[in-house]
Amino acid sequence: MSECIEVFVIDDEKHLRITVAQTLALAGYQPKSFEQAEHALHQLNPDWEGVIVCDMRMPGMDGLEFMRAALKVDRDIPIILISGHGDISMAVGAIREGAYDFLEKPFSNDLLLDVVKRAWEKRRLTLENRQLKQELELHSAPGPRIIGKTRAMQQLLRMITQIASLDADVLLFGETGAGKDQIARYIHEHSNRQGKNYVAINCGAVPESIIESELFGHEPGAFTGAQKRRIGKFEHANGGTLFLDEIESMPLSLQVKLLRVLQERCVERLGSNELIPLNIRVIAATKTDLKQAAEAGQFREDLYYRLNVVTLDIPPLRERMEDIPLLFQHFALIASNRVEREAPPLDGAHISVLMSHNWPGNVRELKNLAERYVLLGETCDYNLEQLMFGEEASKPLTLPQQVEMFERSLIEQELSRQKGSIKLTMEALGLPRKTLYDKLKKYGLRRDDFT
Repeated sequence: MSECIEVFVIDDEKHLRITVAQTLALAGYQPKSFEQAEHALHQLNPDWEGVIVCDMRMPGMDGLEFMRAALKVDRDIPIILISGHGDISMAVGAIREGAYDFLEKPFSNDLLLDVVKRAWEKRRLTLENRQLKQELELHSAPGPRIIGKTRAMQQLLRMITQIASLDADVLLFGETGAGKDQIARYIHEHSNRQGKNYVAINCGAVPESIIESELFGHEPGAFTGAQKRRIGKFEHANGGTLFLDEIESMPLSLQVKLLRVLQERCVERLGSNELIPLNIRVIAATKTDLKQAAEAGQFREDLYYRLNVVTLDIPPLRERMEDIPLLFQHFALIASNRVEREAPPLDGAHISVLMSHNWPGNVRELKNLAERYVLLGETCDYNLEQLMFGEEASKPLTLPQQVEMFERSLIEQELSRQKGSIKLTMEALGLPRKTLYDKLKKYGLRRDDFT
């Protein structure tokens, strides 16, 4: 059993909590004991991977009351109820209400472990089926894709899935080229606004003299040169989504008006007194820390807190290196289909070059390289280093460097697959515990980052 599988043990009797927890720990589980059911309830969520062993009779919230509340969080959480006063009618009633099983005290350790094992197998299959169904729905839907198998990207995708159908405004934080525009469009395409307009504007690319007109629109004669009515981005996005990229570049004077629009959900064209109601979702994106900018007086603090309802951090490419080959092949395939020209698939040497680069331009830089690989690769015998650096291509990695890079990648992948379990990672890689810990220290890997 995995040492990462949590089992909540809920019982007001201290000696029973200790006994059950010790039995579970010796079998490789990760028990967590609670004297009061309310405390365990607050730690549950629909993605929780674990099993619950709960006493029926307890002061305060009893076992049945806890089970009903827990099944509202997720109707498939396996709950094993235990009681020293059980009878057939009680057991049948509990299982009808949703309990996975019912054990009467005293019960043997073997029986407990057998029921917990079966309950965990059911939970694992339930979560896997949910994930597969979710992935199928996402990949069969039209629009942009989010490519990535690393833990960071899977967590990001789960968060996006949870908030996509909500109407809350979103703040995207990520480095240049990390894919903020792609994430914004993905959220729009998977929301209930997908049939409406998706309007994007780069606040740093529009001159300060015209950005107010671009956003809010204007009436004829509103200012010199305004000869006819113009519909602004806010009004054009009505019913849909407005994406404000590089929000940190917006002039402070305009931030006041933006805050008012976000709060009142209506816009007023320049030169007009008419308020136009808005039904929009605003997604803002930034590459700077807006909180620090607000503290430095470079961004309005009240606007920061208004935008900071839901914040999504987009990891840079260097923090999800295992996704690089998959992303490269995805972009190369798109380029090949567009220009009707095939390029050879990646081999070990190509992957080594890709994994050795720091990717300061993130996904955008990788996408550009993949397109050059398809369009120009034949002219240099598909030499990735030459395509990346021109004639000043860096020296190829030495064999020890390539071995270390490959070793680090293998350990990361296995830790991610085993969800941070040192025991299972040791067994899968065939390494002694001390050797694995030494390598984790060498490569700066932490078990907690994968749990």
